[in-house]
Amino acid sequence: MEKQKILIVDDDANIAELISLYLTKECFETKIVPDGEAALLAFPVFQPNLILLDLMLPGIDGYQVCREIRRDSDVPIIMLSAKGEVFDKVLGLELGADDYIIKPFDSKEMVARVKAVLRRFKPQTPTTQTVPMTGNYVEYPDLIVNLTNYSVTYMGKPVEMPPKELELLYFLASSPNQVFTRDQLLDNIWGYEYVGDTRTVDVHIKRLREKIKDHPNWAITTVWGIGYKFEVKSN
Repeated sequence: MEKQKILIVDDDANIAELISLYLTKECFETKIVPDGEAALLAFPVFQPNLILLDLMLPGIDGYQVCREIRRDSDVPIIMLSAKGEVFDKVLGLELGADDYIIKPFDSKEMVARVKAVLRRFKPQTPTTQTVPMTGNYVEYPDLIVNLTNYSVTYMGKPVEMPPKELELLYFLASSPNQVFTRDQLLDNIWGYEYVGDTRTVDVHIKRLREKIKDHPNWAITTVWGIGYKFEVKSN
């Protein structure tokens, strides 16, 4: 079985080598680069399954690297930073990061998060309207969310979105008009590691609304003071 590849982007050689050591022990193939420019050059050649990306890099910082990669790829990105402020975490998630680990971190937790993100990720596959719908999917007027092949069709066109955005949309749309608290959504979509970090839900709802606009028949609705629901409107 081919090893999954992890690109480690960190200007601290000691930390990068330590990360590489733990991941190699878990049978991952790793490549270390020291800055953002090297990361952008290495990405298309190495073709990693996941990127561990430090934020504070010389030259091109981690935010810009994430932004550049997200233009062409939905490869999972876990940001690494000594900064623990909510602003930095939210900004990273808004740019398309899949997870955020604050330094110093426990090596076992880091490995567990890498594995968890890789388990959730399934590469986008092109879909057409002629492909028969199979497996787990929900369908509304002008919207199809298919969890089996991780595809979203909106207004007859495929919409690209990272795995957790799609899972959140599917979860809400699978229970129309049911209100979920932010904690319930965190528990069902992200699991234990995000408990209490409710801004994560808000960021992903915001990104969903940018891609999936409200429809005359349905909408992603905020229930103030509680959470969110996928509201289906009666004709």
